[in-house]
Amino acid sequence: MFGHVWRWAGHFRQTDKNIGGPWHQIPMNLKNLCDDARMWMELHEEAPDELAVRFHHRLVSIHPFPNGNGRHARLMTDLLLENILKRPRFTWGSEDLSRVGNARHRYIASLHAADVQNYGPLLEFVRT
Repeated sequence: MFGHVWRWAGHFRQTDKNIGGPWHQIPMNLKNLCDDARMWMELHEEAPDELAVRFHHRLVSIHPFPNGNGRHARLMTDLLLENILKRPRFTWGSEDLSRVGNARHRYIASLHAADVQNYGPLLEFVRT
């Protein structure tokens, strides 16, 4: 995913940022997310897209890396959809989200809405 872009790719951040929890809690937060996702799947209380959106939002919120967290979270969400939930991957606005533009703005706005438990905009965005 990161190729030869960053030497630190794949290593958790080791400083606190304005997003995500304390850096030393990243491993436990990721384990809790995976355990919660497993429970969500076992309970079948949410449609697969909603489960995947909640997983994605929480992974972005953990913010495990210094950079590339959105790309990582989108990749992991698509792997969850295709390999575990047996659903097609998301289209993620059908545009390149690494570039500043309308799609990226809508994506970030939908993540902010999810911060206050409003997953509707993110659910709509991921399949456009």
